[in-house]
Amino acid sequence: MKTAKKLVLAAVVLPLTLGTASAFAFGGKDHGKGMGGKCGGFDRGVMRQLDLTDAQKEQLKEMREAGKAEMKAKFEQGGEERQAAMKAHHEKVQALVLADTFDQAAANDLAKEMAEKQAERRVKMLEKQHQMLSILTPEQKEKFVELSQERHQKCADKMARHHK
Repeated sequence: MKTAKKLVLAAVVLPLTLGTASAFAFGGKDHGKGMGGKCGGFDRGVMRQLDLTDAQKEQLKEMREAGKAEMKAKFEQGGEERQAAMKAHHEKVQALVLADTFDQAAANDLAKEMAEKQAERRVKMLEKQHQMLSILTPEQKEKFVELSQERHQKCADKMARHHK
C-alpha cells in the first residue's frame, strides 16, 4: 500500500478507534449517569424536594426555557463557524498524533487550549446554577445543602461498593 493510502486509512481508523475506546472507558453513551443516574451534576430531583413556591417554580421554568432558547440560537447562528473550528481542532489533533515525531510543545498548547474552553463552559454552567439557586430562600438553601450532602454520601457509598 502506498504511503498516502496508509495515512488516509490511519486518519480515518485512528479517531474511530480512540473514540470507541474512550466511549467504553466512560461506560458508553450514559457515562455521565453513573451509579443509576443519580451521581454527579446538578440534580433537579433535589430541587423538587425543596417545597418551592409556584413563583419559584415559574422562575426556574423560565430560566430553563431561556437556556434552551439561548442554546438553540447559538447552534443555529454559528453552525458553520463552529463546524470550521471543530474541523481545525481535529486537524491539529491529527497532525500531532500522526507526525513522525511527537511535538511536546504543540501537545501542551493544544491541551491548554482545550482546558481553557472547558473552563469557560464550566464557569457558564456554575453561573447558571448560581442563578437558579439564588431564587431559594435561606431555609431552602440549607435544605438544598443537606440533600446534596446526603446524595453525595450515597454516591460515595455506591462507588465504594462498586470498586470492591
